[in-house]
Amino acid sequence: MNKINNILSTTVLFLTFLGQGFSQTNRVIEVFPEGTVLHGNINYANDTLQKHLLDIYLPPKVSGKIPLVVFVHGGGWLVNDKYADIGYMKKTVAEIISKGFALASIDYRFATQGVFPAQIQDCNRAVSFLVDNADTYGFDKDRIAVMGFSAGGHLASLMGLSKNNDIPDFFVPETTKAFDFKAVVDFYGPAELILFPGANDAKSPEALLIGAPPLDRPDLAKMASPVTYVDEKDPPFLIVHGEKDDLVSPRQSQLLSSWLTVNGVENELIVVKDAPHFGEMFDVGPIRTKVIAFLQRHL
Repeated sequence: MNKINNILSTTVLFLTFLGQGFSQTNRVIEVFPEGTVLHGNINYANDTLQKHLLDIYLPPKVSGKIPLVVFVHGGGWLVNDKYADIGYMKKTVAEIISKGFALASIDYRFATQGVFPAQIQDCNRAVSFLVDNADTYGFDKDRIAVMGFSAGGHLASLMGLSKNNDIPDFFVPETTKAFDFKAVVDFYGPAELILFPGANDAKSPEALLIGAPPLDRPDLAKMASPVTYVDEKDPPFLIVHGEKDDLVSPRQSQLLSSWLTVNGVENELIVVKDAPHFGEMFDVGPIRTKVIAFLQRHL
């Protein structure tokens, strides 16, 4: 239990390291290759919420329409922002741009601002905005992947798995649904909320997400769990998890991979030896090579 709740203090410290609050100055732009084109702090929901902002990073030199990677940050559904995971995935992010992909990093409401499905609604609404404005930014709306980290891995998986199920509650009415995800990259994301040791704790991040302890409301936990939506029509997955992750157990990713395999969905699970929940151990050459090759193959 204490380990699960430690995600809050850990991610808050990490956020402090990166810089507090919301800023109109992009604090990670130096990570990107020289000449990267930034469209920053775009409101994707036509409102005034700071959690409805996204940043678009475009390669310096491109010809034709660009494949798009949607980047979803982690933070236990309670902290962090669209800059957070970029800070320790510097080389991977830079190579995504260098290889000719666009990257859109999105914010979404915390569980303290709106219980689930507010988060998946925001994520899908951000993608709807990107699709609606594909011609403006040069995206190929038929080549979209989603990549997420921790809570963002949960949301990225949920986006990819639930899209073909057409869940009305996962979309804001009258927003574009005319898109599909060609690939999902899931870094250590929760897949089944009931698996958490804190599933009976009303103060756990997963309980705050759905508004009740998962064991008290298995119906809500099921609705918010990516494995619920696995079927044979889902996009391919690349799943990466730390062997010594004590915040989100590797069993979460093992379960997701098994469900995908049972349903005949292409997937690969990489368990990183001795790695914790997040950090620079995931921004190393062998993993980066896998990520880029996966994106190139499917986009």
